[in-house]
Amino acid sequence: MFTGSEIRENRLLFLDVARTIALFGMIVFHFFRDLEVFGMIAQGTTLNSGWAIFARAVAGSFLFLSGVSLVLAHARGFCGKAWLRRVVLISGAACLVTLATYAAFPSQYVFFGILHALAVASLLGVPFLFAPGWVSLSGAALILIAFETIGRAVFASPWMAWTGLGMEVRASLDFIPIVPWIAPFLLGIAAAKIADPKGLEPKWPGRFPAQALAWPGRHSLAVYLLHQPILLAIIGAAAKAVK
Repeated sequence: MFTGSEIRENRLLFLDVARTIALFGMIVFHFFRDLEVFGMIAQGTTLNSGWAIFARAVAGSFLFLSGVSLVLAHARGFCGKAWLRRVVLISGAACLVTLATYAAFPSQYVFFGILHALAVASLLGVPFLFAPGWVSLSGAALILIAFETIGRAVFASPWMAWTGLGMEVRASLDFIPIVPWIAPFLLGIAAAKIADPKGLEPKWPGRFPAQALAWPGRHSLAVYLLHQPILLAIIGAAAKAVK
């Protein structure tokens, strides 16, 4: 997810469309979050149960699809160069998000968001590429069990909040810790190994509208990085206009 890292011949149209749907969900959520930031809707709106479930579903879909993509990218054997490029690209984008949000919202900057989680998951996921699908499935189950039983009760230092096991977590516009969010990533790896994604590819036409729907998913990192500045600029201008 986000880098379109599958080798071209392994690229599946339905996965690109699935990425597009996930991106649309993310943009919808961020649109209402930004309205909240600028005081155009009630504070706490996106924290209610319905929005919280929606946000978790969107984040989980990104991580799940990223796990599937990691398997597809190395379907013919582990390619260290492609993997390193993926990690460097996502890590660099994650750092950019941290710097940009620190400049704009220093009290709520993103110190470990979805891109940070994807970068770390890309590192932790490598051993599972060489194991059967049930190993990834078991790993996801263990992560979820640890989250439910241990929770945030392991590390006292706020610097360990990114693990998901820290007792103290600072306010952030986006927080996707490793526990439990690596679980859907591992489930994506397991799904790609247990059920060959290529067998799920429908006989869709290779022209509009299928290709148009897939285009954002093929450029998901660019869409992710650009959508928020655009939304903030538009909503910020609207907020000033109505005051």
